[in-house]
Amino acid sequence: MNNLAGGGDYCTRVVGDLATIGESTWNALVAASGRGNPFLRYEFLHALHATGCAAPRSGWEMQYLTLWRGDGLAGAVPLYRKHHSYGEYVFDWAWASAYQQHGIEYYPKWLAAVPFTPVPGARLIAPDSRTRAVLADALLLHARESGLSSLHVLFAPADEIEPLAKAGMLTRRAVQFHWFNRGYSSFDDYLSSLAQPKRKKIRAEQRKVSAEGLAFERKVGSDIAEADWDLFMRCYATTYAAHYSTPYLNRRFFLQIAESMPDNLLMVTALRDQRPIAAALALFDHERLYGRYWGAIEFVPCLHFETSYYQMIEFAIEHKLKVFEGGAQGEHKLARGFEPATTYSSHWLAHPAFADAVERYLQRETGGIEAYVDELNERSALRTPSSFE
Repeated sequence: MNNLAGGGDYCTRVVGDLATIGESTWNALVAASGRGNPFLRYEFLHALHATGCAAPRSGWEMQYLTLWRGDGLAGAVPLYRKHHSYGEYVFDWAWASAYQQHGIEYYPKWLAAVPFTPVPGARLIAPDSRTRAVLADALLLHARESGLSSLHVLFAPADEIEPLAKAGMLTRRAVQFHWFNRGYSSFDDYLSSLAQPKRKKIRAEQRKVSAEGLAFERKVGSDIAEADWDLFMRCYATTYAAHYSTPYLNRRFFLQIAESMPDNLLMVTALRDQRPIAAALALFDHERLYGRYWGAIEFVPCLHFETSYYQMIEFAIEHKLKVFEGGAQGEHKLARGFEPATTYSSHWLAHPAFADAVERYLQRETGGIEAYVDELNERSALRTPSSFE
């Protein structure tokens, strides 16, 4: 534990195992931050580590930076010493390549994020802005003193960007597509809010799925049986294999969160003659639905849209959830009533010349992102679009 210069009576400590903090203490801090979500809960993060998905052998060394006042946990950053750039969804491969071309080591680097999860949420986990500012300074000091190449804070909320920038980090913007609930009473009510060509397209997609004789089943929490998880894993692995890839998450991880946080889980299953052929998994809380994982063992045109989007939207409407975050990227979501939402990341590079080059690049990129968002808003599927984020 180190005293933090300029941080009053705060001290910092690097934690390599969440169990040393404990579930109740960690979750209380996340709740007090006011910007938590299921992915920041102890149950989710601990499952990633305990099942080997985000572990040293997979290139994720957990070194959470924590802030203490006496014996009380005052703040924390989910921080990893990272040996590659997989599973991040904010791409810095070009930066790593440039380092390599100049004979400079880019890895390991520091990454503040939730592994494999492009969901915005607190990264400076603290109950107030003053503590977040102290935490931002402590984080950058830790990175500077470590000797590593860089620090990257991914998918931070907008109110964390200012303290990170004041601490000395560069801001990067990107775009996701979120669906916003305007108080819809039903899926048909939602469809009526869309421009006629977009509404017609969605109904045509649903007819294609219906013509295949498919039925859909939505299960929450403990209603999701082990057989459902077996089916989900088969679909999930099959879809990754079709793209010549391997899933980041294993069966043990899903079974662990099914046991430890069942009330945050939604599974949608597509069935043909009572035989399941596809499944999608989402997490949710009292306000938002987060579409995350999908797979199929049989190809059906438009099945992905119905399982991963339309069934999820209907669930959000039924449960009066305000937002459905459909995952990273995906401009095709725009035609289905999703809207562009700006996401943020912060970056610090130790090498002065590379830091200058990246700063100039990000300035150009920001102008392009702003123009892109304006263009997307002009192409909105909604009859009367308005900005929610």
